[in-house]
Formats: sequence, C-alpha cells, structure tokens
Amino acid sequence: MTAQRRGASVRRTAPAAEEPLTAPVEDYLKTIYDLERDSGAAATNDIAQRLGIAPPSVSGMVKRLSDQGLLDYERYRGARLTGAGRVAALKTIRRHRIIEAYLVQALGYSWDRVHEEAERLEHAASDALIDRMAKAIGEPLTDPHGAPIPSREGVVRERKHHRLSDLAAGARARIVRVSDEDAGLLRYLASLGLQLGAVLTFVERAPFDGPLSLRVGKRTVQVGAPLADRVMVELLGD
Repeated sequence: MTAQRRGASVRRTAPAAEEPLTAPVEDYLKTIYDLERDSGAAATNDIAQRLGIAPPSVSGMVKRLSDQGLLDYERYRGARLTGAGRVAALKTIRRHRIIEAYLVQALGYSWDRVHEEAERLEHAASDALIDRMAKAIGEPLTDPHGAPIPSREGVVRERKHHRLSDLAAGARARIVRVSDEDAGLLRYLASLGLQLGAVLTFVERAPFDGPLSLRVGKRTVQVGAPLADRVMVELLGD
C-alpha cells in the first residue's frame, strides 16, 4: 500500500474512549470548538497561540485526539471536532458557563472575577453538580458575559451578532456579549457603563484608526477599535 498522500484527511471512526477526559484534553476541545466556530477549522498555530503551547506539542495532541475519534485533522486545513468531540467540548463549556453564572448570581462575584475560577473548577465538577447549580439559579440561558449555555443534551444556540467596531455613526445598539478572558478589560468596560444590556449610540469614529465615541446614557465615552472588536451588540431601531 502506498503512503498516504500529502494533504489527505485523517479521519478516525472509532468512538471516543469511555474514561473521563483529562483537563488538558478538555481545554483542547474547548479551544478547537471556539476556533472552528469562528473560522471553520482550527489551525495548529492558532491552537498553540490560544493555549500558550509550542506548535510541535499541539501537533502531537491533535494526532492523539484524532486517534481517539474526537476530531478530524486535515493537513494545511486544520482540525474539526467529530460528533463525539463536539459533545465533549460542549459539556466542558456548559460546566464553565454554569459555574460563572452561579458565582455571579448565587455568590455575588463580579463579572471580572469568575473566568479564572471557572477554569479551575470546570474540570472537577460533576455533571450532576452542574445541573443542581443551574437549577438553583433558574436555568440561565447565558453566562454573565452573554455567551450561550449549552443544554444538558448538548444543544447550544450560537447567535450571530455585530461587533461594536462595525457600527455606523448614529446606530443604536445593545451590548449582548463580551469576551470574558481579560479581567482588566471587563473592569474597564464596567467603569464606562459598557456592561451587558447597556444601550448605546455610536457617535463617530475618529480618522486614521482613531477611537470610537459612544453615548451611553448621559455620558459620552471613547474606546479603541481593538477593544470594540471584543464587544458584541444587537442593533436597535430608532
């Protein structure tokens, strides 16, 4: 038999192992899910950058996860989750987002303090505990940063939103989702009144990639374009 040709797809049909997944594997699957959602596939270098791991180490793990039936990998095109991989990724994402919501709603944490806590706890909490936490806070549909919470059955509704930086002058919008990984960014947004549910008007964009002026209530605030890229909004009528 000839060697597999370059660029061919590597696909495993064997089911994923039944034993619990390790924390590193769950982190890989979460990362691949996010990258795949954004761009259709997860490139090795992008996975490495997100996780802070050397690309050769990522290549080895990708092969291992492919062998376990958790993802498909095509050289030069990237990795995609299989059905089993997607189920596993969404279970971890559900645990993370329920923990964040519970910390805010039941324990009074601020939205900038929950991500790191959830990162640690998501690998240890059982699905039964997560279900009880969700019930205790009224079965929330989103986490404190607006990200949708997958159901117990692994169903998630990923909605398309506009980036704040894409709005035109005069547009009115409501903030519906914010990146949760940078606590300093969340604190800064809160200080400007740019939290979930806040209604704003896009006033103007300074030339040459300058800051964006926004009216929030009676205040006019300015934010840079890179920050505005990480704030998702829904457009409102006049």
